[in-house]
Amino acid sequence: MAGIANKGSSMVNSFLAQLRPQMDVFWKYAKVELTPPSPGDIGAIRDGIGKLIKGAQSGSYKNLTVREAWLNTLVTMEVCFWFYIGECIGKRHIVGYKV
Repeated sequence: MAGIANKGSSMVNSFLAQLRPQMDVFWKYAKVELTPPSPGDIGAIRDGIGKLIKGAQSGSYKNLTVREAWLNTLVTMEVCFWFYIGECIGKRHIVGYKV
């Protein structure tokens, strides 16, 4: 019985040793990417929305390369898919609400 406990303990320790570098990288990026916008970022967000509106009004989206248009499409699809996944999680069903 003690042998199984020692072997299990060594397996857990080796797993944690392998997991540590990956978790360090995850936490490094999570601290930067998952933080809410600071008050200093609000101006940049406002400028970005203004550029988007001006681009839509002037038709500058017609001058995008195929690569830029494809990347914009993929980002838009990703946002829509995450919204849909959030809706499915919120209602706890894929289709409709349980009444």
